Amino acid sequence: MEVAPAFSTTQSDITFQKVDAREIDRSAYLGPDYNGDDLMQLISDYYNIEALVAYLAQHTEYKSVTLQFPDDLIKDSSLIIRSLQSRFADETVKFWVLADTAYSACCVDEVAAEHVHADLVVHFGDACLNAIQSLPVVYSFGTPYVDIPLVVENFRRAFPDLSSKICLMANAPFSKHLSQLYSVLTRDLHYTNIIYSQINTSFVEKSLVTILDTFDTPENVTQVGEFGNNSILLGPGGTTDGVLPEEYHLFHLTTPQDPRLLYLSTVFQSIHIFDPAASDLVTGPFPSLMKRYKYMHVARTAGCIGILVNTLSLRNTRETINELIKLIRAREKKHYLFVVGKPNVAKLANFEDIDIWCILGCNQSGIIIDQFNEFYKPIITPYELNLALSEEVTWTGKWIVDFKDAIDEIEQNMGGDDTSATTSHSDEPEFDVVTGKYTSTSRPLRALTHLELEAAENEDDRSKQLTTRHTASGAIIKGTVSTSAAALQNRSWKGLGSDFDSVEVDETGADIEEGISGVARGYGFDRTDAINKEQK
Repeated sequence: MEVAPAFSTTQSDITFQKVDAREIDRSAYLGPDYNGDDLMQLISDYYNIEALVAYLAQHTEYKSVTLQFPDDLIKDSSLIIRSLQSRFADETVKFWVLADTAYSACCVDEVAAEHVHADLVVHFGDACLNAIQSLPVVYSFGTPYVDIPLVVENFRRAFPDLSSKICLMANAPFSKHLSQLYSVLTRDLHYTNIIYSQINTSFVEKSLVTILDTFDTPENVTQVGEFGNNSILLGPGGTTDGVLPEEYHLFHLTTPQDPRLLYLSTVFQSIHIFDPAASDLVTGPFPSLMKRYKYMHVARTAGCIGILVNTLSLRNTRETINELIKLIRAREKKHYLFVVGKPNVAKLANFEDIDIWCILGCNQSGIIIDQFNEFYKPIITPYELNLALSEEVTWTGKWIVDFKDAIDEIEQNMGGDDTSATTSHSDEPEFDVVTGKYTSTSRPLRALTHLELEAAENEDDRSKQLTTRHTASGAIIKGTVSTSAAALQNRSWKGLGSDFDSVEVDETGADIEEGISGVARGYGFDRTDAINKEQK
């Protein structure tokens, strides 16, 4: 008789060994001359702690303050909170660290802050500056180190023509260096058609948002255009009126997140990315827009659509969800709503009956761009879903990620729609251009008035069934088609215990025996063995 293997081991001093702490490397953003001798002063200068202390001293109404860090800066959280606590030791101000944000790190995590009834959120690092709901926010982007001569050298190698139209851009922390880079390129190297992007502080709600960082503007430079909802374009004053980004090449300092990079590739002629951490210049390959065109056709013939909510902090999130539900129901498709923080392959793989996902996330880093086909089902945006569910498919080549613009597109689609034309040919199969086959499962909610009832043989059988109403397109639960129930019914394996449906089982059950007691680090038999060894 074989003995089952043990899943726990006897604990001893040899099992757990002390790991020596290694010195944290901060040279990537504090500079190559960082040696850790005056760490607190460098950290204070980088995060503009003095300005934050002055702000909190002025606003005494904030008694519960949360500090939000991205993953790459969380190592500085203990130093910063220790410094702040020493400054407000005599006052009743509590500081909390949001060590693991629920959604994208660039967004303000109002949901996590409300768990401790926060009065204020201090957001450190890169930020998308998207509109927030109601919680006051203070942004501290940081001042990272940049080797300007090295950046200029790579820039000259990429653009030897001094008359080329070029736009300089960076993430929020590195945007502080763009004015200096612009001055060097135009004044010293005599480039004539350069503009650069800067944080747009005029759009923020002054009553809720405060930005601690300051941005220098060279002389003879004025606003020449806008880009997105959080940045403006600056260039030589009086020479440009209404800049068209599609006429410019982009030189981006730092590597954007994939959603941001895909959007930029649809706007500018070409993209050159300089990563200060790697000190190299990248020109591609970048996320492909053609894959989005393929996914749009997948959504057109999908029967079950999963609405994947990857943010609850951005404005117009609820409105976008409501408009998507109206659109999906009007096209006689089934939908399920999921709220998932930081979705990954394993989480989404649990829902195999979902044909395609429509994600609602931050346009900077909250949208999943599956470049390596890791996810089992395609992931699209509300704008792409709206194009897919239009009566006539029109591919514009644009990539709209703003919620407000997506809502306008959906409302326009719904306003000119004739639903009677859709239902008049509801029994006809639809051609799937991706697989090259006809499908009849793309509209599981059609013809609900023709549902047929299948009466169970007796009351006992009815109690064991999941539902008592079935159609060709799925099962009916409380008057609504359930594609999930249909998927379970068609599966060969339906969960634990399903193997015994056709087998007679002794209903008397097994004898009850006492199991193992204790916790994993010290079960009862482990302690007994240890005592016996000591006695020997």
